[in-house]
Amino acid sequence: MYQDFHALDRWTKKEVHCVYQALIVAIATRHADAVDIKFLVDGRPVWVALPHPAWVEYRKRTGGSITDSLAIEIAGHYLKTALESGEGVGREMYSLTVQETLEHLEAVVASAEAAPAET
Repeated sequence: MYQDFHALDRWTKKEVHCVYQALIVAIATRHADAVDIKFLVDGRPVWVALPHPAWVEYRKRTGGSITDSLAIEIAGHYLKTALESGEGVGREMYSLTVQETLEHLEAVVASAEAAPAET
């Protein structure tokens, strides 16, 4: 759903193409307690940082795990929402809180459940 998608930039009214490119544990690259997920937005690199404590909190609440593919979906959902709402115009990096991460996770799960089953 959110690995390759289009969004309408609120300010320019231009449709942008967003494509997932990489997932990197930020401890190694930025010394941050996060997972960085890179997208190309019309060819421009944009990073969404999801905090590691969100994995712990999700496990506590549900007993489930945030997989790499789910993390990509969460980041993509956030990015689409940010672009369409006009948040952070031209930003290169977005850092989410634990609460924001879990809210976008819930939205991704709800969207997946609402989508018609593929045959």
